[in-house]
Amino acid sequence: MLKVAVNGYGTIGRRVADALELQSDMELAGITKWTPDYYAFLATQKGIPIFAGDEAARQKLVSSGIKVAGLVPDLLSYSDIVVDCSPEKGEQNRKMYEEFGKRVVFQGGEESSIAECSFVAQCNFEEAHDRKYVRVVSCNTTGLCRILKSIDDSVGVEKAIATLVRRATDPNDTKKGPIDSVVPDPVELPSHHSEDVKTVLHDINLTTMAVKVPTTHMHLHALAVKVREPVLEKAIEGVSRATRIILMSSKQGHSSTSTVMDYARELGRPRGDLYEAAVWRESMKIEEGWLYLFMGIHQEAIVIPENIDCLRSMTGLMDSSSSIQATNRSLGISK
Repeated sequence: MLKVAVNGYGTIGRRVADALELQSDMELAGITKWTPDYYAFLATQKGIPIFAGDEAARQKLVSSGIKVAGLVPDLLSYSDIVVDCSPEKGEQNRKMYEEFGKRVVFQGGEESSIAECSFVAQCNFEEAHDRKYVRVVSCNTTGLCRILKSIDDSVGVEKAIATLVRRATDPNDTKKGPIDSVVPDPVELPSHHSEDVKTVLHDINLTTMAVKVPTTHMHLHALAVKVREPVLEKAIEGVSRATRIILMSSKQGHSSTSTVMDYARELGRPRGDLYEAAVWRESMKIEEGWLYLFMGIHQEAIVIPENIDCLRSMTGLMDSSSSIQATNRSLGISK
């Protein structure tokens, strides 16, 4: 059993921790907490070992009635590998991981330079094999890599342009905006997403632009892809066949990201998580060699299966196909 520490227990960390407990070849060694918030109490109720960030944090947690198994060094000593889910603290934490000689999976909020390679399971699983530091890319980059890889495999990609309509923040965050505004993010083009995609799909020709809007549940991507073989049926088949992408239909009532999220809740998954990128079937159209489509991304969930597969690739537990299938089964992903 691979003993995995999860450093950080927020939006991504708590989902990674739950996913780890569903794997037959992994053990959740514990999570880290600094404050006695409701996440900490929920982890206690689930029986997850909690390790305090430092002695001051331990005292806060204990005085609030939360059982603490030890400090972060204790967790690292017990673990084989770490999933770092502490937002934008990866570079700071890496020095500590180096001291303990631990392999680490970082998240997409970190700069790509923090790791030896970036990772999306269906695109470059083997590239992470036997690496010490790997970065699972962000939610938007993950979705773009999945869809562009499936299109490239089926009809070939010459050039892609993506406009990202981004959610402002996550549903439980009340401190961020915008309110009653659409914000170019950034104004200077292209956005960082195109270069980030190239850390996984090294030869892709992609330009991205992004705006933030006052919603919290999903991102929406509008893609225009110049394809080498402009055959719509073949492109649709390639997207339909690809793992972790689902085709949604407006004829079934999917008229917005809200209906997609409601669909995810009806699947009965924890938190209503949608691990797949959602593509609207009717949006797929080819004109003058360009393929167009809309795609929805559930920012809280899409990278969770990638973290599990990344752990297997780094440690050689399984090959690409076996790992993706095992992760999909455990999370209820149909393909």
